Amino acid sequence: MNQDNNLPHHIAIVMDGNRRWAKKRGLAIIKGHRQVSEELIEELADHCIQRGIKYLTLWAFSTENWNRDPMEVKLVMDLFREMLEKNIDQLHQKGIKISTIGDLSRFDQDIREKIEQGVMKTVQNKNLTLTFALNYGGKDDLLRAVNKLSKEDKAEITSEMIDQSLDTADLPDPDLVIRPGGEKRLSGFLLWQTEYSELYFSDVLMPDFNAQELDKAIEDYQNRQRRFGK
Repeated sequence: MNQDNNLPHHIAIVMDGNRRWAKKRGLAIIKGHRQVSEELIEELADHCIQRGIKYLTLWAFSTENWNRDPMEVKLVMDLFREMLEKNIDQLHQKGIKISTIGDLSRFDQDIREKIEQGVMKTVQNKNLTLTFALNYGGKDDLLRAVNKLSKEDKAEITSEMIDQSLDTADLPDPDLVIRPGGEKRLSGFLLWQTEYSELYFSDVLMPDFNAQELDKAIEDYQNRQRRFGK
């Protein structure tokens, strides 16, 4: 098998372990989130471009994350603002297209505006589509899709209609879903879209899940034979 031709087209990552990483080092929890936003995201995006992978999706904030300590949520929101201000130009220069999935309506207006500006600025870029899952949950994605279709008064709802009504309508289904951090579940991430995705679980915490760890996941994927239910 030519492994160079057996690369995943779309990798999705459940970014888990930031808080445990910080606690293990006696650091404030936000330091774990900051390590990922300042170091890892760009490294992983660069590596995907180098390997010829066209889509990378990162679950950055779930619908359940609002239930965390309010101060942590506030600090994460501030980190989003900082990242959007600092990193978009760098990503744009590298030919990276920014997109989002999830219900953005709960975010403050200034964050929504910064996200929209980043999306519009990079919309023509072709090297990599980097998608951030923000206020995202698989059940919420499905519910919003079904509610959208119900308002269109369809006589019958097909799977293709649901595909086109989900947040991921413009994205291919993920070939490989990675979860660092030691947990062996998807927690509802891309619930509809992962029917035939290959899953890879790592004990490495997300802030340490660098390009070398990504290569391990890709190599594991390349050694599998995908059957798609056959």
